Amino acid sequence: MSGREILFYILGAVTVAAAVGVITRRSAVHSAVLLIAALMGIAGIYVVLEAEFLAAVQVLVYAGGVMVLFLFVIMLVDLDRRGRPAPAPSRAPRGLAAAGAFVALLLVLTLLSIFLQQTFSAPPATAEMLHAEGGNLGAVAMVMFQEYLLPFELASVLLLVAMVGAVVLARFRT
Repeated sequence: MSGREILFYILGAVTVAAAVGVITRRSAVHSAVLLIAALMGIAGIYVVLEAEFLAAVQVLVYAGGVMVLFLFVIMLVDLDRRGRPAPAPSRAPRGLAAAGAFVALLLVLTLLSIFLQQTFSAPPATAEMLHAEGGNLGAVAMVMFQEYLLPFELASVLLLVAMVGAVVLARFRT
């Protein structure tokens, strides 16, 4: 067994252990920290598989940006009121309808984007074509910004809406 395989198995075990810890902990902050450990383990697996760009994106986007948002939401939500009866909702039906319409619009646009990509897409790239285009980084960039630009931008808008929604919900409850 080579050193790469041993490192892969170690990182895989750490990732699985951290993921199990995420769902077994009672504290939301501990679960978020364990989720960061699981995401870092996945980034390590990407490095072992020679996908350095994906590892960097994994660390910057998920372990960095998304987890900071999760921690902000955890800190904004009052977890002490969990067992108490909730106050009567005031604007929930309109807000839920607007959120549902927005999610439905995102789903329709994503499905339309996937359909158009499959209809007009080029044949899949081979290993030689990827090496000629600049390797892993060039191939990921070409696919991300040519074929998956719309889903990429929709995901960023969805994260922005979730963050603004969490702040608005926390502000109205205090």
